This record gives sequence, C-alpha cells and structure tokens, in this order.
Amino acid sequence: MKFFQHPVWAMAFRPLYSLTAVYGALSVLLWSFGYQGTPQLPGFLWHAHEMIWGYAGGVVVAFLLTAVATWTGKPPVSGQRLALLVGLWLLARLTAFIPNAALLSGMAGTAFYWLAAFYMGQSVFAAESKRNYIAVYALILMGITLAVFHTRLSVGNTASLQDNLFAGLVMVAGFIGLIGSRIIGFFTSRRLGTPQPASPQWALMAPLVLPMLMAALMTLRLALPLAALCGIACGLLGLVQTVRWWAKGTAKEPLLWTLHIGYAATAIGLIIMGFGQWIPKLMSPGVHFIAVGGIGLLTVSMMTRTALGHTGRQLYPAPKLMPTAFCLMIGALFFRTLAAVMLTVHPTAYLHSLRCSGVLFAASLLLYAWRYIPWLTRPRLDGKPG
Repeated sequence: MKFFQHPVWAMAFRPLYSLTAVYGALSVLLWSFGYQGTPQLPGFLWHAHEMIWGYAGGVVVAFLLTAVATWTGKPPVSGQRLALLVGLWLLARLTAFIPNAALLSGMAGTAFYWLAAFYMGQSVFAAESKRNYIAVYALILMGITLAVFHTRLSVGNTASLQDNLFAGLVMVAGFIGLIGSRIIGFFTSRRLGTPQPASPQWALMAPLVLPMLMAALMTLRLALPLAALCGIACGLLGLVQTVRWWAKGTAKEPLLWTLHIGYAATAIGLIIMGFGQWIPKLMSPGVHFIAVGGIGLLTVSMMTRTALGHTGRQLYPAPKLMPTAFCLMIGALFFRTLAAVMLTVHPTAYLHSLRCSGVLFAASLLLYAWRYIPWLTRPRLDGKPG
C-alpha cells in the first residue's frame, strides 16, 4: 500500500519522535494546570504513567529501533510493521484518557514494549550481536513493569503502585545509561578530535544492569536497601564517566554539552533516589532530576541529533532554535526541583514552580516539533533510504 511507503514509515524515529514530542508537551501542560486523570488512573498516577511509559518509553523505543539497524546491519523496522507498533502506542495513550479503559491502556502499552523487543530481537539475534542482547531483555522488563503496575491497579493494590512507577522510571534511566555509555564519549571525541577514554566492559554494562536489578527489586518490593545501593552505585559510576568523557571545547557544542549534563542529571537523580529509600523526602527531587534533567534534556538532544543525521542534514553547528530549546529544558529542571522542595513548605510556591516547569518543558518540546516534524515527514535530503 502506498500509505505505508510514505517517508514517515521509513524508520521508527520518524513517527515516534513526532508523536512523543507533541504528546509530551500536551501531557505536561495538562498535568501542570490541573488535569486529574480518570477514576482508575487519577492525577499523579496518570501523569507518571504517561511520562514514563508513554513519552520517555516511546522515545527510547524509537531510538533503539533506529540504532539497531546500524548496530547489526539489518534492515530497519518500517512500513506496516512499524505502523502496528505506532498503533499500539497511540491506543495506549488514547485509552489512558478514557474512564474504565485503564486496563486496555496497560495491555496496549505492554504489547508495545514486547513487540519492540521482538522486532529488536529479530535483528540482534540474527546478527549474533551479543552486546545488544541485553537491550532486548530490558525492553521486555520495561513491559513487565507496566504490566505489573496495571495488574496491581486493577485489583486495588494501590500501596505498591508508587514503587512500580519508580521501577519504570529507573528502567528509563537504565536505557539512558546503556545508550549514553556508548555514544557520549564517542560523539565527543569525534567532534572535538580528542582521544576517547577507554572503558572496561563492566563499566559499559553496569549502567543498564544495575537499574534493571533496581527496577526488579522495586517492582517485587524486595530488598529495597539493595535496590538503593544499586542506584547509588550506578549514579556514582555515571558521574565518574561524565567527568572522563568531558573534553575541552565540549561547552561550545550544544549537541555535546546537553548529553553530558543530561547524563550527569540522571546519575545525580539515581543517587538521590537511592538515599530516598531512607529519607523519603528526597525521592521527589531524585525522580525529577531523572525525569526532567535526564530524560527531558537527553531526549530533546538525541531527537535533534537523530533527526539531523538520519534525514541527511549536517549535525554541526546545532540549528539555531535548538540551544534555546535545551536551555528551556534546563529551566524546567530548576523549577521542577524547586517545586519538589516547596511541596511541603509553601503550597502556593509549589504550584507556581510546577506550572513554570511545565510551560518550559512543553515549550522545549514544541520548539523541537515545530522545527523537525516537517523534516521527519519528508524524504532524506540525500535521497538515501531511511
């Protein structure tokens, strides 16, 4: 069918980056200005559910299914197969707004992750790309965290839902660790012409393995002190790696410093979340360091890089609008952290800070969408497939 031959179905990043950018902005604005969700998925649960398994997870899947073609040399997921995956994501998002449809949202969302794992597995197992097997397992676990969340939600086991949400967020942090440990040092050295610091294999695997273990323990509500130690250890490793990858000239390149700052914010968030197991007031700042500083900044940065590179455009210098979008996301982190501090101290300041953060977060994504969706829906400039 000609419909599935449209450029938007050529690679996973095209439809999913377009949709997640718009949806991420919309959902944050709704939450910031009082949307209360549905009776089955109210307020905070709806917000966290959609930002973790909807926005962040959608970007992760888009990146992995785009990158796996390069990693394995196998054809990318495209056409009808890609449309099926995108359809599941859309169904999960739409049903999250409908009363009494939370279970359907969970089923569609879980199927989205497991189908993505199946697609990725076809490529990595056929190519015997053993270093990428773990990414397939992580996608399966991402789906499991969502399935367990909805199972507990459907039977009224609300006491453990927050741990499930944290587990989903930690899984996204794990994907950041996996991807970041592979690309940040490489991109930095290639752009600046500096030597890339070598890392032992365990240092490349730990940023995903430790969050996977942490997420599993939090989902099962087992050995939470061990889960906390996994987060702290992973965060410390992340900070060490960020320092090692930084090179002279990094601060002058927005497509580089955003990667470093976003990775460091994720690491700091994991450390704070780890200590939050003993000091609960720390959990919210830790969560939002990951969610806004890590996920927010890194997704906008990587969506920019992928959209440029895979549509045949030059990466450097960064397009004029994007440094503004990056700074807006950093502003969103500042105000969201302030909101977390103000929550129990000054409710009015909390509300204003929350709304400022939401507006800045949404503005960052909408700038991206306005600039890049026209490119994401057109053929590559160089005429190559993809």
